[in-house]
Amino acid sequence: MAPTVFKHKQYRFFFFSREESRMHIHVETKNGEAKFWIEPVVALADFQNIGKKELNEIQKIIEGRALEITKAWKKHFPKS
Repeated sequence: MAPTVFKHKQYRFFFFSREESRMHIHVETKNGEAKFWIEPVVALADFQNIGKKELNEIQKIIEGRALEITKAWKKHFPKS
């Protein structure tokens, strides 16, 4: 299960339901995917087929919506 947290432009931001416990979010683009840590700071964890400029844009989106992502994480993973 991979619930969508939100969509922004051509990006889909989502969680995988049964993955590691450290807070993070996945991003799907037309050409690839990325994973960003949310805490202690927003940071790129992994990516495939996404350029640096696009990764920077995605990171800024995540930074601007980190509170929303954190709330969604705690709702989806209440024991974390």
